[in-house]
Amino acid sequence: MRTFDRLSDLLVSRASSPTQQHAYKRGPRIAAIETLIPQDIMPGLMMLRIHAHHVEPDRESMVIGHGETYYVPTSVAAVIHDFFAPRLLGADALAIESHWRFLYERMIAFGGKGAELRALSAVDLALWDLAGQLHQEPIWRLLGGPVREQVPVYNSSGGPSYGRSNNQIPGASGWPGHGDLGKPGPLEDNWASINEPVKLAQELIELGYRGMKLWSFDAVYRRSGGQLLSTKDIDEGLKPFRMIRQAVGDQIDLMLDGHGFFSLGAARQIARAMQEVKPLWLEDILRPDCLQTMVEFRKSIEVPVAVSEMLVSIDDYRRVLEAGAADMIMIDPTWVGGITGTRRIAELAQVYNVPTLMHDCTGPLTLLSGLHIAGSNTGVAYQETVRAHLATLYPQLIDVEIRVEQGHLGLPQRPGIGARWKEDLFDPKHPGYRISKLNFA
Repeated sequence: MRTFDRLSDLLVSRASSPTQQHAYKRGPRIAAIETLIPQDIMPGLMMLRIHAHHVEPDRESMVIGHGETYYVPTSVAAVIHDFFAPRLLGADALAIESHWRFLYERMIAFGGKGAELRALSAVDLALWDLAGQLHQEPIWRLLGGPVREQVPVYNSSGGPSYGRSNNQIPGASGWPGHGDLGKPGPLEDNWASINEPVKLAQELIELGYRGMKLWSFDAVYRRSGGQLLSTKDIDEGLKPFRMIRQAVGDQIDLMLDGHGFFSLGAARQIARAMQEVKPLWLEDILRPDCLQTMVEFRKSIEVPVAVSEMLVSIDDYRRVLEAGAADMIMIDPTWVGGITGTRRIAELAQVYNVPTLMHDCTGPLTLLSGLHIAGSNTGVAYQETVRAHLATLYPQLIDVEIRVEQGHLGLPQRPGIGARWKEDLFDPKHPGYRISKLNFA
């Protein structure tokens, strides 16, 4: 008997089971789910592949959808294999909304906003990738685009080592917002943003970048704890911004990322000092722990506030928008429920006339997902990039080059998400590899 004959029989059997009846019996069926944690490349990343058995009039084939998420990847992989797989295996791969809603409702019943929501995000990306491949269209077109042909991007000050494997502690992914300060050298933008900010700004302007984001108060936090800042602390964090403004004027947008390090009092100190350099926005100067504090912060300062990649649920964003706590919202597609969750948040923001910013310091499919949302939603204003990742890290993971041209990225044209994980990475012998699949016994 041919493998596909056996697989077809098994899929029909699975689809008739009570847990799968609502997932529909037609369409390509999910046959296997693979996860990989590339500890030797980017240990915080969880890579996902979903294999779907597709029957056409003249042939049968396997189509593979690609997804990802970031942070605590071992826990996320466990959620997918131990919790999600019984729902997904044998089910219709194109029933994206059905799967999203079912898994979301099950996990939210016990407060699942951490690894569970990141797991849902990765699965959602892979299912949308499958849908695009099967329909032979990029995802932005399935979402109703295009609304633009290219997306404006800015450069965030990560270096080649940001998010990379730590040679001294194999498999260590580091702490969120505590990136390597870097060292002198090519693409060492974190080091350059503090030590050679004018040179970095001029280089980015020559390359066509429209904006740059600095993390210049991180060292102040590490030294002082972020509760109350001295005049010396303020001057230290503000110095790179002042130097850039004096040298290049308004040729490039400037943003500050505070990584959620500061108290309300310290955040106000920073915001008042930053007025002089006219930032496009301040991002996560406060942690989004308390909505009332976020509202008070925005009302007491004179510079725009972006909130926040640290939010994860749609209701988190709803409450921020309803309370008037943000001038802009920032979304990471692989933390909020994937493309499905991101689209809902971005559309909600449009109701409040608040622009959306897409986050990426975490992985190539996160970046591509942001581009698909931007290609189908007029409210997206900016896409974050880390040029060091584009040049040194992402080429080790995906089969296409992502190239910024004159401060923009074009919409992906390839069917699906726009890239595939490199095949040789998914080695069953790799210690970070795991698979759940239908058995043919």
